[in-house]
This record gives sequence, C-alpha cells and structure tokens, in this order.
Amino acid sequence: MNPLAEKLKRELKAKAHHLNPVVTIGDKGLSKSVLKELNIALDAHELIKVKVHSEDRNERKTIMSEMTRSLDATPINQIGKVLIIYRKNEADSEKK
Repeated sequence: MNPLAEKLKRELKAKAHHLNPVVTIGDKGLSKSVLKELNIALDAHELIKVKVHSEDRNERKTIMSEMTRSLDATPINQIGKVLIIYRKNEADSEKK
C-alpha cells in the first residue's frame, strides 16, 4: 500500500485512540485464521487495533510487518503491545 500523508496518518492515530482491539494475537502468532479475522475486521472498519501478547518487541515488529504485507494494509502506530493498522475499503469508496 502507498505511504499515507502525514496529516492523514495523524488523523488516523487520533481516531484510533478511542478504539478497542478487535483481534488478539496469542502464543501461536500470526496464523491463517488470525489473518482471515484481520481481513474481515479491516473490510468492516478500515482502521483497527490489534493486541499482541508477546513480550518481545522485535517479534511484535515482525508481526506488524507480516500483517501489513499480507493484508495490503498500512501500519499506523505501535504502542507497546497494541498495533494500529489501516486499509482503505475500496467498496465503500465506490458506493459514494
């Protein structure tokens, strides 16, 4: 996905502040079923929070990279164990 303009990224960070995580990634990591749930959540909401139950910062960074690459999404922010990702819903854009 193309990099977002800084202004849009700031707006998305502010919007995400009030969101709760919709998916939690546990000990088994990023499985196909988790990616499927993330895809459904992105289709429904565009902007989501994901909680990762890992103490390893590098592992969380790797999960963020894998998620965004696999889902064609954009990383917005990472605060501790909470990752924020965004993917524009093209179907919504076509309806407008």
